[in-house]
Amino acid sequence: MKKTMCVCFALLCLLLFFDSRAADTTTVFSPDKQVRFRLFLQREQLMFNIDFRGIHVVETSPLIATLDQNTITNNVVIAGAKNYSLTESYPWWGVHSTAVNEYNGSKILLSQKNFSYTIDVRVFNGGAAYQMVLPAAATSARVPDEQTIFNLPRASTVWYHDLNMHYESVHSKKQAGSLADGEWVAPPATYQLPQGVYAAITEADLKDYPGMALRPNGKSGLEITLAHKQPTSYPYKLRYSAADTQRLMQPAAIAGSITTPWRVVMVGADLNQLVNNDMVHNLCPPPDPALFPQGINTSWIKPGRAVWKYLNGGGDGTLEVMKHFTDGAALLGFEHNILEGFWSRWTDAEIKELVQYSRSKNVDIWFWKHSRNLQKKASRDSFFGKCAELGVRGVKLDFFDHEAKEVVDLYMDILKETAKYQLMVDFHGANKPTGQARTYPNEMIREAVKGMEASKLADRATHETTIPFTRFLAGPAEYTVVHLGARRQNTSWAHQLASAAILSAPVLTYAANPDTLLALPRKTVEIIKSIPATWDETIVLPPSAIGELAVYARRKGSTWFLAIMNGLNFKNVEVPLQFLGDSKYKAQVVKDAMGKTDEVVEESRSATGADVVTLALAAGGGYLCMFEKQ
Repeated sequence: MKKTMCVCFALLCLLLFFDSRAADTTTVFSPDKQVRFRLFLQREQLMFNIDFRGIHVVETSPLIATLDQNTITNNVVIAGAKNYSLTESYPWWGVHSTAVNEYNGSKILLSQKNFSYTIDVRVFNGGAAYQMVLPAAATSARVPDEQTIFNLPRASTVWYHDLNMHYESVHSKKQAGSLADGEWVAPPATYQLPQGVYAAITEADLKDYPGMALRPNGKSGLEITLAHKQPTSYPYKLRYSAADTQRLMQPAAIAGSITTPWRVVMVGADLNQLVNNDMVHNLCPPPDPALFPQGINTSWIKPGRAVWKYLNGGGDGTLEVMKHFTDGAALLGFEHNILEGFWSRWTDAEIKELVQYSRSKNVDIWFWKHSRNLQKKASRDSFFGKCAELGVRGVKLDFFDHEAKEVVDLYMDILKETAKYQLMVDFHGANKPTGQARTYPNEMIREAVKGMEASKLADRATHETTIPFTRFLAGPAEYTVVHLGARRQNTSWAHQLASAAILSAPVLTYAANPDTLLALPRKTVEIIKSIPATWDETIVLPPSAIGELAVYARRKGSTWFLAIMNGLNFKNVEVPLQFLGDSKYKAQVVKDAMGKTDEVVEESRSATGADVVTLALAAGGGYLCMFEKQ
């Protein structure tokens, strides 16, 4: 009897946390009332939809989850909802220097027989997100799964890539209604509604849980599929042994309470709103002050530009060669020099010599390492400890190539441990970012993109004008910008130089040898030196179009940059300079040479916000201008 009374009292306390009134529908609006998330019951099955300005962004869709193969989202009752809200801002390294986190939320209590759980919904001016929170049980571990479907308006245009190269594939463009059952869609999946509205589906705050991919159902719906499915149905290209593969493919058993990552739908009236969306990192907790006393401004965390001896020659991986790369970084004003695995053949004395030499020139050294050598904590402590002892400031960790919970756990262990050793991190061969650079600001960058390393990419022009509006919505990508040799394929030098200001990252790695960059015309070199790794403001300008044209105005301090990358087709473009306001600026221009892709033309002139830049852009062409306030 006492046990029964205790259980009843506990359930009563849980219910009192929520509003006493229960209903079959819970609706949450964004602060500006333009986005609406609606959770409701339809024949006792949980359903949801998302609207923007009265337009269905996600049509009525089933929210489906299981626990130990038992469905927990049907035959349920909405027992109550506790509403809450937040308005805050915080410093950020991304498309702008201050992130705004403003939303209305609701913790919705669901009850199914003797089992109750919560769906937490947050609705921002730029979209909506939800996560599920399942209370702990007496059993040691349980296996969650999800099959939620996001039903897109059938006439929507979707830009997506599959998982055949994990997160390093090339985007396709299709109508939602023509996505075939059985295809794969790697988040973020960007789509445009017939009314012109843009949206993207991804996840945020992935931890203690397997990663999410999406799978079309042949009816314009995208179904959540977790990364513990069998190899025949989850086509990640693994770089593990057969034993490791079998281990990583087991269902994810989770002990204690279970909190799913946030299921995120970003929304924007135009590409500018979509690119400036803060939702993914807003949904992650702020940094732990014990690890990061000043957050992203903690003294040992240092964003900047990097040189990299890998794609553009430079000699063998010797101490003298890497000193020369440090010299090039210093002449360019770059802050980092990233070494591939050849460093492991050096003595500690050689490493210390390079570190000290580079430090005297304000350049930090980074070391590459394969993740297979970091599976055990003792191995990680040995490597991270050695880096810290020798003065190495960052680690580039490679070949993760999976989103099973075990691999996700490894990411989290690495972030926590490198923070203790005061090391910055570059995840290469990695999964999509999910905003945790907010919680662990020592995560400077993830690859998760088909970058300049990919030599067999015939249409780089289309690729580079697609990813700013797809992959980069999840967070910065290590594309390794600016190659002036054959790897640039169907793009011009001016296009490549503009990529440094568009495909940006807190550690912005250049593919070109620093000697190649320093040999460019003088004013071009000065512009390269001035392109920052982080920005105060970003404006995506018309006539930007996914896969066709990227036109970015970006500000650092009082200096503006106008960067343009063109896709496959010739275009006449007019760009008003209204973003300059009433002030007068000195404009330094780098643009395509007529009929030549391997030369640039430099120009200098004055400019104001009343001016218009008029361009005839060749296929794969580009344009870059720096506006310095007078």
